[in-house]
Amino acid sequence: MSQVADLAAPRSGDQADGAPAPAGRDLRLTGLRKEYPNGFVAVRSLDLHVPQGSFFALLGPSGCGKTTTLRMVAGLETASSGSISLGDEEITRAKPYRRPVNTVFQSYALFPHLTIAENVAFGLRRRGIKKVSGPVKDMLELTELTAQASKRPAQLSGGQQQRVALARALINRPEVLLLDEPLGALDLKLRRAMQLELKRIQTEVGLTFVHVTHDQEEAMTMADTIAVMNHGVIEQMGGPAELYDNPRTTFVANFLGQSNLIGGQVLGVDGDVVRVDAQGTVVSIPADRAHTDRTPGTAGWVGIRPEKVLVAPQGEPIDAPGNHLTGGVVVDSSFIGVSMQYVVRMPWGQEMLVFEQNTGRRGVIAPGTAVDVSWRPEHAFLLDAGQDVHAGTEEE
Repeated sequence: MSQVADLAAPRSGDQADGAPAPAGRDLRLTGLRKEYPNGFVAVRSLDLHVPQGSFFALLGPSGCGKTTTLRMVAGLETASSGSISLGDEEITRAKPYRRPVNTVFQSYALFPHLTIAENVAFGLRRRGIKKVSGPVKDMLELTELTAQASKRPAQLSGGQQQRVALARALINRPEVLLLDEPLGALDLKLRRAMQLELKRIQTEVGLTFVHVTHDQEEAMTMADTIAVMNHGVIEQMGGPAELYDNPRTTFVANFLGQSNLIGGQVLGVDGDVVRVDAQGTVVSIPADRAHTDRTPGTAGWVGIRPEKVLVAPQGEPIDAPGNHLTGGVVVDSSFIGVSMQYVVRMPWGQEMLVFEQNTGRRGVIAPGTAVDVSWRPEHAFLLDAGQDVHAGTEEE
């Protein structure tokens, strides 16, 4: 039996009650709610379906309810109402140690007096399993820690300690591994390297990972599916590309990356295109990217990502036919290595962000230069004007 198959299929006697846990069960949260005695509602009637073997991310700002949701799945918080199920088994009220779930926290919580191998073996020994050398060896190989087996945690880097915590959780063969901001203590370069490592390990073992994070890049790098949370509810759920390219709310548009949101009025529908008057210029939005009432006269936010906007000195041709706005002025430019980032003040007073890839095709457009901006219609989206245009931004 391969290492991956061996990990994914729990053996008899591995569970606390002596019975093997069924493998291959989806995690479902139905109407899950958490209200505290002081009246604060952290999670509001949450419905989630996490397919077995997927890498699922709960993404949102501090206080949105993502960690509370994770703790309810782990059994560390009691749900006020609703249910948590694995396959056909409801575990809403089960004790934490009775759930086939393990958690990796940001702090790692390694035992400083034990070697790395002993830390990894801790869960097996605690359950009375005597033959631990084989599973520990396999887990150290999986997490690339074989050479560190005899060291103590203090002798390891932050990334290596994170992998020890991961190995210690995985060796217990949980059906679901919960990760609560596990990379938050690492510096940027190491965090990016560990994102790829976590995804590699999840792919190899084939277990369900539920990852809580406030880092958009982290979620998009690793997760198959992302649920964006805000004030205890899910704003939108889907694949990383779907959420980024076609957000359905201003919160998702602003929190997941950056967006230019321009006020406009719907003029009407022409086949599979919605026509919108955006500050005096008629622009087109694909109908499947228009998430608001399409009745003529309806107000909406025309959204376009900064990297999808092209800019050129006034009068010069732009290779982006369709939505073309004139009369802009560059008020700021920043060199970010891979791109030039421009702030363009439009005639109606709004400042648009434009990210231009640093290909060297032309020089920097200096502040004060009159410019036009343009984008291809298929990249734009339309949102309900009743939503807060600043939702999901630092200003909010």
